This record gives sequence, structure tokens and C-alpha cells, in this order.
Amino acid sequence: MGSSPYWYYVPYEADRNNALNKLRTREFEAGRYNPVMEDIDFPITDESECPGQAHKTIEEALEDSDADGTRSILDLTSVSSNDDYCVARILVEDELTRYFGTNKPTKEIIEENFENFLEDIDRGKGFCITVYKNEMPDELFFIGYSFD
Repeated sequence: MGSSPYWYYVPYEADRNNALNKLRTREFEAGRYNPVMEDIDFPITDESECPGQAHKTIEEALEDSDADGTRSILDLTSVSSNDDYCVARILVEDELTRYFGTNKPTKEIIEENFENFLEDIDRGKGFCITVYKNEMPDELFFIGYSFD
């Protein structure tokens, strides 16, 4: 099928791993992951398809998705400053400025520059970006690329 991007906005939490875990749980329970859904339309909205989970646990879904991965946020298991597979890496200030022209990107700036940083995400990896509104953290933006 080929690698494909996935992305989500969630309310800001200082504990990014907690925010990621809530998002993973939400998407797992909604069933928005491979193999339940082969194609997922992003961005996720209130009107997005929601077939419901088909596995007992996220770990079972990951195992069942095999080498393709889930093509969803379930493939990212943690947030860290380290670059690794299955990690949503926190961008450093220099990267934020390079991609967005500021170290406090707004949702509009992220969406305008989407293609600029998308090409720098490797398969099976992702980014976690703090989204600002009125100079204050407002949301977290999770983006990743599926394994295949």
C-alpha cells in the first residue's frame, strides 16, 4: 500500500505522554486503525467514521497489523526528545524556527507549512508539536508516518 501520514490535534497537556495515551485510547476504541479500517481520512473530525475496536487491546491490534502498522496514532507509543521508531519526537527550537519561522507555531502556521516538515518524518516515526494560541500553549499536534 505504501507509507502514509496521519495527524491529530488534541488539547494541550504539559504531560505529552499522557495526552498521547488518551489519544491512542480514543482512536483504538473508535476503531480508526488498520486492520479495522484500511484507509483513514485525516484530519479526524466529529463526523469521521467510527467502526469501533475489533481487538481486546492496543497491543493485539499492533500485532495483528503486522509490518504495515496500524496507519494511525497507535503506532506511536511514546513522546520523547530522542529520535526512534514508534516515538513522537519533540522538535527542538531550531527545528521549529526552520519549519515554521517561529518557535511558537499556531495551528494556521502548522497547516500552511505542513509539506515542509512532512518530508522529514521517517516511516514508523512521528513528531509532537506544541500549538500556540495568543502566545500560550493551546493544543498538541501529533503527526507520524505509517510503516508501510
